[in-house]
Amino acid sequence: MKVEILLFGALRDLQPEPWLEVEMPDAASVAGLREVLKHHAQGHWPALPQGLLDRCAFASDTTVLRDGDALPPGSVVAVLPPVSGG
Repeated sequence: MKVEILLFGALRDLQPEPWLEVEMPDAASVAGLREVLKHHAQGHWPALPQGLLDRCAFASDTTVLRDGDALPPGSVVAVLPPVSGG
């Protein structure tokens, strides 16, 4: 299944488009998507800070997703890096 990934924060600065589309198995989980992004990062995002994807939150349009959650078909998932500030 195709999953559209919306990129925010530091991830948004790594490529021209604010999104990425990946192909995932039908029974894929958020943890699987995180691993696919790590693999993508190795070849396409050399400026990605080490460990950043491990600290990112993943969310659908209504819910923050946990690593064990299944990705529904036709998913649009936002990847939200940690933020700080005041």
